[in-house]
Amino acid sequence: MFGDSFFKKVENKTNVNKDTILGLAKKLQTSNMKDESTIREVINDISKLTGKEVSKEKEDKIIKAIVNDKVPKNIDKMF
Repeated sequence: MFGDSFFKKVENKTNVNKDTILGLAKKLQTSNMKDESTIREVINDISKLTGKEVSKEKEDKIIKAIVNDKVPKNIDKMF
């Protein structure tokens, strides 16, 4: 779906390599995204990758949105 040039651009902008991105994508595909502890783990992983701290309040809001299917299906339309 995405070529090496895409991953190279992402890596240059974020310092996150292709294997890490693919590993996170695989984890998202195979995880139970209705399980609160799993979602917290994913949020923590992304937080570490991006170097952005996520407050407990924001984490709780994200989890509530995911568990209650309040996440837009077409994320590209959010931007």
